[in-house]
Amino acid sequence: MPLTRHFSLSTFTAGFITVLVGYTSSAAIVFEAARAAGGTQAQIASWLIVLGLAMGLTCIGLSLRYRIPVVTAWSTPGAALLATSLNGYSMNVAIGCFIFAAALILLSGLTGWFERAMAKVPMSLCAALLAGVLVRFGMNAFISMQTALLLVLPMFGVYLFCKRFKPRYTMLLVLLSGIALAHWQGLLHLDASRFALAAPVLIAPEFNWQALIGVGLPLFIVTMASQNIPGVAVLRSAGYTPPVSALISWTGFVNLILAPFGCFAVNLAAITAALCMGKEVHDDPTKRYQASVAAGGFYLILGVLGAAVGAFLNAFPRELIFAIAGFALLGTIGSGLTIAMRDEHQREPALITFLVTASGLTLFGIGSAFWGLVAGVLALLVLGAHGKK
Repeated sequence: MPLTRHFSLSTFTAGFITVLVGYTSSAAIVFEAARAAGGTQAQIASWLIVLGLAMGLTCIGLSLRYRIPVVTAWSTPGAALLATSLNGYSMNVAIGCFIFAAALILLSGLTGWFERAMAKVPMSLCAALLAGVLVRFGMNAFISMQTALLLVLPMFGVYLFCKRFKPRYTMLLVLLSGIALAHWQGLLHLDASRFALAAPVLIAPEFNWQALIGVGLPLFIVTMASQNIPGVAVLRSAGYTPPVSALISWTGFVNLILAPFGCFAVNLAAITAALCMGKEVHDDPTKRYQASVAAGGFYLILGVLGAAVGAFLNAFPRELIFAIAGFALLGTIGSGLTIAMRDEHQREPALITFLVTASGLTLFGIGSAFWGLVAGVLALLVLGAHGKK
């Protein structure tokens, strides 16, 4: 059956917004990470090319294979870690660290230990984790009114009107109205964008044991704890039963193959994945995977364009991105909180998970999603709420 038979405009729009939010929120961090390793312009472009290729192939391949909305992303915390940890190391040493981290991710998927650990986490904590990860994006949509009231407030009006009368096309119309308003107000700067093609650059790895321990191992831990854990939680809280070990294995394998070209870490997405899982994407949950397939297509296109992507996406005002992401995630945040608070015996551990995750707490270079889950599980065990109904 051809994919286009049931491919809808809403899934196409969701895929575009997913990539728009994913790139604009952290592309600059990837640039900084590559510069920290002394990357040339060609090597920085190579990083973006292979990252786009890796995300595109895994989004499309895994979504079509398992018929669920699998969205992958580069590890933003991983990029932030690299931006501060690679100073003093060569690009060759950095590539050795990427290969090492990718091999550990692949091993964790093949052995199944990560899936077994995630299977023990109650749904209420997964939903609370999801809501905690996303709530800051929901708030940013309204906080952005402080600096761009005439842009964001009309977009919110369009959102409410469309939710009432045209819910299927809500985010498309919000996006189009936002772009039109930004252009009318002189907030778009597309004249600074230039499109150019670049080619991947093969970089020979160098394995330095100090760098492997100081950079490669933390990159693996941060990617698993801050990215893959909430990525699985997003899928589970949306009602899907993902083959966790297979997904982790495939992302690790693709990462390993492309690491010599600058693919530092590819993992399951959380925030952008949620954009492909709401009712606005498709009324039928079994069809929402088409949004992640569309996202994969956009990732491939942006990957081919390489370094020109950053200049193009920087043409959009930050408030526009905040508003689009925040409004698109309102339904998912609400659903997550509903599921998290449903079981009164697990309500307090779920609330603790939500609050710690939403706090943005970072300890030992590991983000709040991991510590939120740790706090919630600890509360669950101490309060004896595990298994109660």
